[in-house]
Amino acid sequence: MANRPKSPVGTPKSDKDASFWDKIGTLGRKKNIKRIQEVEEEGKYAIDSPGVLQSIEIPPEDYNLKDNESRSIIQPASTIQPNFRELLKVLITWINDELVEERIIVTNIEEDLYDGQVLQKLWEKLTGQKLNVPEVTQSAEGQRQKLQIVLNAVNHALGFHHETPKWTVESIHSKNVLAILHLLVTLARHFRAPIRLPENVTVTVVVVSKANGKLSADKYEEQVTSQYDDLGMRCERDAFDTLFDHAPEKLAVVKKSLVTFVNKHLNKLNFEVADLGSDFKDGVYLCLLMGLLGGFFVPLYEFHLTPKDLEQMVHNVAFSFELMQDCGLPKPKARPEDIVNMDLKSTLRVLYNLFTKYRNLA
Repeated sequence: MANRPKSPVGTPKSDKDASFWDKIGTLGRKKNIKRIQEVEEEGKYAIDSPGVLQSIEIPPEDYNLKDNESRSIIQPASTIQPNFRELLKVLITWINDELVEERIIVTNIEEDLYDGQVLQKLWEKLTGQKLNVPEVTQSAEGQRQKLQIVLNAVNHALGFHHETPKWTVESIHSKNVLAILHLLVTLARHFRAPIRLPENVTVTVVVVSKANGKLSADKYEEQVTSQYDDLGMRCERDAFDTLFDHAPEKLAVVKKSLVTFVNKHLNKLNFEVADLGSDFKDGVYLCLLMGLLGGFFVPLYEFHLTPKDLEQMVHNVAFSFELMQDCGLPKPKARPEDIVNMDLKSTLRVLYNLFTKYRNLA
């Protein structure tokens, strides 16, 4: 039976990972109640008064084209931006994790995806269906024909019946990075890939045309990823976005406040957390914390005390989300996979919702 694909950044560690019984060995220390309240107040103030914003840049280009030909290309300066490079890395790792059983290794999205072979295998893995196309095609025309069949299936699965997607057979086959990125991002969102795409990745696109021997160029900004909630819809920036981007010193205060808050309660079971990003990734503490905050016993058969793989971790986090909703909290905007992938911003959002509701609980 096929295992759930490995996630790019949240791969479970070996036996070194703290098991339930390892965790129980950390005896909680009594906190000074007055200090706890002070730290909580500092955190509340920091989250309610985040910092400010800024910045962007652009430069130009030159191309060799035939007459009456035009071409669009991502400006090189955009491709060295950290969030662009991170997007490439996350998407490539995701594809390789999905196709690990096929022994396919993608290293470059333009060179490895243009002929339709990898896209076919990815589509088949994501949908569980088979496509009747030639396995390997050497000729350019044969590649285009194969790509046409693959993209027809992909577009149908993605719901592009009347709307025009941001990619075509020609753009993919001509190794247009922007078209390939739009396709992969849409696939990842549609099939709920267990990855966290960098938000607000924007590139500068230069469209160069040649007419009567003269070059002309137009330049515009294109958004590759936006901000999403767990359903893939746009969502408003919140205070955590601002804290991460512009107020690291206040972010440190918020993290300290949340560590104090969760340990105040987990200490009752002789547990203690130190790292908010990694200590909650298996969902165990979240399940136990919900029982402590909600005043009920969480049946041990409902979650995995010592999760062995990603699937069990995702189950634990998803179960803790259900407990939160049972306690009257709104459905978390984060996905369980985000917590498992150790996305700190998502974990902080979830914990801060608990802090807001239960901060006065003894």
